Amino acid sequence: MNLYQCPAVQVRENRMMQIKDNVCIEDTFRLYLNDEPLAELVASPEQLKELGAGFVVCEGLAQGVDNVDVSGNEIRVYAVYAKASGKFEKELRSGGGLGIRKAHGKVTSSLVIKKEDVFRVISEIESEAWKKTGGVHCSVLFSDKNLAVKSSDVGRHNTIDKVVGFAILNGVALSAGIIGCTGRQSAGMISKVANAGISIIISKAASTDKGISIANEAGITLICFAREGRFTIYTHPYRIRS
Repeated sequence: MNLYQCPAVQVRENRMMQIKDNVCIEDTFRLYLNDEPLAELVASPEQLKELGAGFVVCEGLAQGVDNVDVSGNEIRVYAVYAKASGKFEKELRSGGGLGIRKAHGKVTSSLVIKKEDVFRVISEIESEAWKKTGGVHCSVLFSDKNLAVKSSDVGRHNTIDKVVGFAILNGVALSAGIIGCTGRQSAGMISKVANAGISIIISKAASTDKGISIANEAGITLICFAREGRFTIYTHPYRIRS
């Protein structure tokens, strides 16, 4: 992940020193669906094809994509079965993420994992970019209990889009997928996971009441506070074998 070297003055106790600090980069990208303007996204400038493909699928606008082109700050997603762009409403979500206001999907899955698998997923979430900056979120996607992709971004919503987009573009089965995430699990985050058809999400952070409610309705196993040898299962605990 590219980082910005920012000159700064660091104060430690009674000492002041000139340093160059690692800072995460954010930019604005214009997203198009079938050449129609869809949204402007604030994101880290990596994995942009994955970001575009994942956003379209995670917002329930298409079940898959045919192609993604990136040119400068424009991301163009093409999907034959995309729903007409004029028939939905946009909404601003917690943390400033942009989403589409529509009914979320429902997940049916027979996937069952062990508690040891929960800790294995969590162990992969920490990223080098976070260690250097403290300013990015990270999500990982496991498929068939193997790590498929890791994505970092200034926006927690974007990290979900990027790992799902990677799966869409590389033929990774989402039905056997597990997502691990550093971010808070709000309604918008859980809706993305539901639309992608993923049945288990594990977070180091907390959830909101709406996030828990949507996970329960959508058939998603929601696990939070997964750290230091513990975790809390809020919905559908039968997928975690004791």
